[in-house]
Amino acid sequence: MRRDMVVALGEVVGAVVALLLAVLSWNRGIVTTAFAPLGEMPAFEATRYVGPWLVLAAFLATVAGLLGIDAVTRALRSTAAK
Repeated sequence: MRRDMVVALGEVVGAVVALLLAVLSWNRGIVTTAFAPLGEMPAFEATRYVGPWLVLAAFLATVAGLLGIDAVTRALRSTAAK
């Protein structure tokens, strides 16, 4: 295998890892709390958005996209050079 193909494979692995971490941080960024009924107040759920986790998820998704684009570019350039 040529060096470009090895680097492209590494970038694909990095993109998958970044996407998995993005999903994990997105899930941590949305916190839902359920409140039981109290007296005449009905039960309800409150959703809180935790900004730093959501920003991290967006950043990791962007990194994954850039790694994926670069991996495809390297692979196409490597096959065209043959």
